[in-house]
This record gives sequence, structure tokens and C-alpha cells, in this order.
Amino acid sequence: MAEKDDDLPRDARIVKSLLKSMGVEEYEPRVIHQFLELWYRYVVDVLTDAQVYSEHAGKSTIDCDDVKLAIQSKVNFSFSQPPPREVLLELARSRNKIPLPKTLAGPGIPLPPEQDTLINPNYQLAIPRRQPAQAVEEMEDERSDTNPSQEQQATDLPQQQQTPQRVSFPLSKHPK
Repeated sequence: MAEKDDDLPRDARIVKSLLKSMGVEEYEPRVIHQFLELWYRYVVDVLTDAQVYSEHAGKSTIDCDDVKLAIQSKVNFSFSQPPPREVLLELARSRNKIPLPKTLAGPGIPLPPEQDTLINPNYQLAIPRRQPAQAVEEMEDERSDTNPSQEQQATDLPQQQQTPQRVSFPLSKHPK
């Protein structure tokens, strides 16, 4: 393992020793590369800001004060402090002064309305209307009495007015 450490760049060895000092023994090799990328990106951002501050001050070189100012602005921008405890307590007191609304539900777990549940069926069954047998016979008699032009008009009726017919197929077991 010591031979592998000698092959790593100095920055990677530093990250590896930081992980070891934090008690992290097992990690993927990509973790070191990800930390290095984060580290380089942060340093580039800080130095770029320090250069801008130095140019704004009319200096030709970056000094320690520019870097400190850049780091401080990064910390203030990236990391925010939580509000003081007193502010949180006062906010909690003002919020808790308002009583909760009374529940209208009875005993048990209140459930959402039917239309808002995922187990509610989202389809409707179309049940065909059956005509009485006597009415079907009368219709057949009327068709036989009419002339062919009337039969043509009867077949031209829209599909909505005709009653749907049920079609079924017998299921047979296929040998495997």
C-alpha cells in the first residue's frame, strides 16, 4: 500500500491522509479525485476573487489581505449562520399562540376524499343496454316489411344509436 501512495500526486496523498485522520478507512478511489476537483475549484474561485479585489485596489499583485477578503466573502456567501436562539424562540411563541383548527373527522384515521386517492378506479364500465326479446322480434318484423331503401337508411345510423354487441372467444389451453 505504501508503494501506491508514492505513485499518487502530493495533493492526492494529502486528501488520503485527511480521510484517514477522519477515520475513513474504506472508500472508492474516485472519492480522492472528487475531493481534489472540489479543492481546485474552490481555490481557483478564491484566487479569482482575490485578483479582482487587488485590481480594484489598484495593486499589481495579490497580497494576503486580498486572499483573506476573498475567503471571507466566499464563506459569507456560501455558508449562512442559523438565526440566534432567542429569535427562534420568539418566532415559535408567536406561531404557537394561534390554536390549531378543530378536526371534523370522527375516530380513526382521517382519509382523503375518494377522488384524491390512488386506489379509486379511473375508468367507467360501459354496460350495454339489452332490449327485451319481444322488442327485438318486432324490429326484425319491421325490417322485413320495409323496402331496400329504408334498410339502407337503417344501416346508415350512427354507431352511437346501435347497441353494442358482446363478443367472446373460448379460451383453449395450448399444449406446451
